[in-house]
Amino acid sequence: MEIFQYEFMQRAFLAGLVVGIICPAVGLFVTLRRMSMISDALSHVCLSGVAAGLLTGVHPVLAASAFAVGGALLIEKLRSTFRTYSELSIAVILSVGVALGAILLGLGNGYNANFMSYLFGSIVAITNNDLKIITLIGLLIMTLILLLQKELFFIAFDEEGAAVSGLPVKAITVGFTVLTALTIAMAIRIVGLLMVSSLMILPVVTAMRVVKSFRGALVTAVIMAEVAVAVGLFASFYLNLAPGGTIVMTSVLLLLVTLAYKR
Repeated sequence: MEIFQYEFMQRAFLAGLVVGIICPAVGLFVTLRRMSMISDALSHVCLSGVAAGLLTGVHPVLAASAFAVGGALLIEKLRSTFRTYSELSIAVILSVGVALGAILLGLGNGYNANFMSYLFGSIVAITNNDLKIITLIGLLIMTLILLLQKELFFIAFDEEGAAVSGLPVKAITVGFTVLTALTIAMAIRIVGLLMVSSLMILPVVTAMRVVKSFRGALVTAVIMAEVAVAVGLFASFYLNLAPGGTIVMTSVLLLLVTLAYKR
């Protein structure tokens, strides 16, 4: 096929394959814990990280990863501080991420054009270094999910019961929030900062409409995400559409189809 004759499209599909597996895998646990808005907060923190990376010369994905991990740790700290109103932690970190990103972006106004590729995603701009970083982070995330699958499942459905049974709930929760942060930082090159949370949540919501078991939802969500990524990349190449927006809209259409089917 013509599309695979170009190296940048080969890199885009490889990166999309990794993102399509990791995002819904993490997004399923985020959804089960009823913390879907945390992905929005951390994506806005990544905005600050990308701006800082462009300003200092550090690779933007690595800078976004560092900022996202810091934001994840702060969210967990604020959640323990404001136990009664734990959702405030997400709102606070989201506000800080947007404000700091605006300041850093203003300091490096010459980087605005490059910043847009991270804001909305860009398949043309994916380099070999981007692919290596995305793959390494993806392998790390998937390994940790496989190792902690049972514990994460237990905590997602009964956090108090998990604590009583002797599981280190706080450590696992903090670790999972860090995994969520790394997932978002990894996916921004394909989907973009503004839409990465959608790729984590929409395939999961669609899968939960189709199947009722945990493993079935995980497999179905990954399939839905991979279909959305493939359609988005093909459309961006042949129809000259924004890849991030097309991927997310494909996820929305898949959700609408399942809603109509269930009715």
